[in-house]
Amino acid sequence: MISVQNISKAYKIHGQPFTAAEDLSLTIDKGEMVAIVGHSGSGKTTLLSMIGGLTRPDRGTVKIADTDLWALSDNRRSEFRSRTISFIYQFASLIPTLTALENVLLPSAFCSDQNISNDKAKDLLRRVGLADKEKFYPAQLSGGQQRRVAIARAFINDPQVLLADEPTGDLDEATEKEIINLFHSMNKEQGITFVIVTHEQTIAASTQRRLSMKDGRLIT
Repeated sequence: MISVQNISKAYKIHGQPFTAAEDLSLTIDKGEMVAIVGHSGSGKTTLLSMIGGLTRPDRGTVKIADTDLWALSDNRRSEFRSRTISFIYQFASLIPTLTALENVLLPSAFCSDQNISNDKAKDLLRRVGLADKEKFYPAQLSGGQQRRVAIARAFINDPQVLLADEPTGDLDEATEKEIINLFHSMNKEQGITFVIVTHEQTIAASTQRRLSMKDGRLIT
């Protein structure tokens, strides 16, 4: 499902070179749930962004379902992402002028080949514990509730791959457990492949495989 071959990425920070990823290779099978752990600055988010077609590697290839992401044009890559990949970012990044329900439905506007109903969005809000908040705007929700809306939004287009960057970072322990259970349910029900960057040992321990990063390299 996901094949990463010899990818590298370097930046300059305050004029100094910084290697975020160096000659990384990994394979993740369809339906697998993988955690990536490591200290801040180890390159986890950069790796996730390159897998998702958001950050171009300096060299190397990324293939998802046999499609070479970085051989596609920008438009084709965006179209592929909208049909295949979904993201949960470190921050909820909700649109403040849209209700919770409208925020969940938002990705469907960029995926015209799918018929997505309000009922599906409402069911996803129910599954993250926000059935009574569908008409609320982000400013009316707590930080944890906003995060749960973002998690519901990630499933609206039935992605084949879900890339999550610290998905439960601002959730309490009980809600974190509910979200982990939701991830496992979606993994079993729909065969979604999960790649989860996390500092939470509970999440890492619940996945099928755990990878560690240090200084831009995979160390396990």
